[in-house]
Amino acid sequence: MSAHSETGSRPADPETQASAEPEAGAAAVAESDPDFMTSLARGLSVIQAFSAQRRVLTTSQISQRTGIPRAAVRRCLHTLGKLGFVSAEDGRNFSLRPRILALGHAYLASTPLANAAQPVLRHMSNTLNESSSVAILDGDEILYIARAFTSRIMTIDLHVGSRLPAYCTSMGRVLLSHLGVDVLDAYFERVKLIQYTPRTIVTREGLREALDSVRRNGYAINDQELEIGLRSIAVPIQAPDGRVVAALNVGVQAARISVAEMESRFLPVLREGARELGLLLV
Repeated sequence: MSAHSETGSRPADPETQASAEPEAGAAAVAESDPDFMTSLARGLSVIQAFSAQRRVLTTSQISQRTGIPRAAVRRCLHTLGKLGFVSAEDGRNFSLRPRILALGHAYLASTPLANAAQPVLRHMSNTLNESSSVAILDGDEILYIARAFTSRIMTIDLHVGSRLPAYCTSMGRVLLSHLGVDVLDAYFERVKLIQYTPRTIVTREGLREALDSVRRNGYAINDQELEIGLRSIAVPIQAPDGRVVAALNVGVQAARISVAEMESRFLPVLREGARELGLLLV
């Protein structure tokens, strides 16, 4: 996938939508948990306010995106600046510094799947001449932990660390379909189903049916639900104990590759790649 592994005319990109939910959520946890560090939570929210679409932000913009008061945002930025994670040459417009990569690298270095996936993805991409990715479920989104691409086929660039909504992506549906009943019910209660294209499933009944189908068939196909012009197919990556720990997919341009071809030619390659990666998760 590229930044939209599933296509079209759609509302504002998820990464660009401002929200005060992080601060509201932190406040709720802080009230019930005396050990919860609100200052640390706020610092992490400030870091996450930056994205590929918002690489430079002012204090006011970060406050709007996170719901954190401006005075607290200023203190967070001051601290992060002293530690070398952010900078603002003009004192007003802040951006992340390369040192921030150390935070993500620590996770990737400790995750065997991220390291093992890269050669498998390269082989798949060379075999199919299409981009391939591995993602895990992180909250209500999928998080890309490995990727190999042959060409950019989406309107936004996908890379390690990119996030997309789980409900309208092929890898997301694979991962959602293997959640426990209670966990999945809680997901449906809190997630907002946005219609990114005319093809996006936005009813809970429709999405539950789609997840049932994924569970039965062992794979998911996303046909232009996130972005018009993009299709993707995904399969689960299972640990030796049977747990689904990640998903593996290939994204294609809908004008070139039909759903039938994805099922007949791509699916066997994906399943072999997932099997190989599963064997490495010991």
